[in-house]
Amino acid sequence: MTKSNLARTLREPAELVAEGLAPATALPALERVAARYAVAITPALVELIDPSDPDDPIARQFVPTAAELEMQPVENADPIGDHPHSPVSGIVHRYPDRVLFKLVHVCAVYCRFCFRREMVGPGKENALSEAAYRAAIDYIRSHHEIWEVILTGGDPLMLSPRRMGEIMAELAAIEHVKIIRLHTRVPVADPARISDEMVSALKVEGATTWVAVHANHARELTGPAREACARLADAGIPLVSQSVLLRGINDNITALSDLMRAFVECRIKPYYLHHGDLAPGTAHLRTTLAEGQDLMRQLRGRVSGLCQPDYVIDIPGGAGKSPVGPNYVFAEQNTAADGREAETESSYRIIDYCGDVHLYPPET
Repeated sequence: MTKSNLARTLREPAELVAEGLAPATALPALERVAARYAVAITPALVELIDPSDPDDPIARQFVPTAAELEMQPVENADPIGDHPHSPVSGIVHRYPDRVLFKLVHVCAVYCRFCFRREMVGPGKENALSEAAYRAAIDYIRSHHEIWEVILTGGDPLMLSPRRMGEIMAELAAIEHVKIIRLHTRVPVADPARISDEMVSALKVEGATTWVAVHANHARELTGPAREACARLADAGIPLVSQSVLLRGINDNITALSDLMRAFVECRIKPYYLHHGDLAPGTAHLRTTLAEGQDLMRQLRGRVSGLCQPDYVIDIPGGAGKSPVGPNYVFAEQNTAADGREAETESSYRIIDYCGDVHLYPPET
């Protein structure tokens, strides 16, 4: 296993130009972007970018562009409403039985579409203070309805294995916490960081660990990334996926199918396909809901049931996630001969994956 290469991560616009990832003429605009939003591209991801392709789907995710300086009226620094549901620093308690625990505000790589882009990166607080951490743990301990703790940030796997082990053990010792889920890009962005020590740190007595791996294009699941995911799966840690539907990256049925199949090949169950959040400066990467629904219809008939994620939107303002996939069933109320409502079950029109319509129950 190779050593983590975060020290060679590209962080400055001038470095992107020097690597051929951006034209020199773009440097002034990119410096304005970098002054507001964090930039970091790890060596693992730099190697995947084709500088000769102006539409490279990996570059579109990580290389900043001047389009990020264009703000839309509907965009918001807190697009999914974390703040109104944060009773103490580091905790978001939006749903009754689970909380987000935002341990750190740094990532291995910074996505250009990130919904927390105003809250992470250089110039921001790197991690919770000890006092804030203790207050967050006390909150979890005192709320017995919390069954699941979701470690996020930032990226929790930026912590050392030693510190991660301490946090996992402390959470698992809380009797009502049965599930600890981590949201991470590290297996893709810096696979070597998923060391034997890190995997061991994630395995705890008293709670079940799940890991949600974020990737948006099949090319991200390289050999080293697959090996990192295999180390987790081989240790008995279940894996699910998180992806964002992104214009020019995975908004066609071939790219989306390839991504979902790649997840399943890695023993990662497709979980969420997020509609792009209304984060500042991200309009150039968002699709429409109608486009997403059409892609989900195509995906249903094209790939295995194992490869089907839930297409969801985080409702702006903090109302939570809602499935927004296509509807396949439409009710038709039966009526009796005298015009009154029939006592039998309603009829339904069901649309199959080819778009054909079928009656249920079938006409006799």
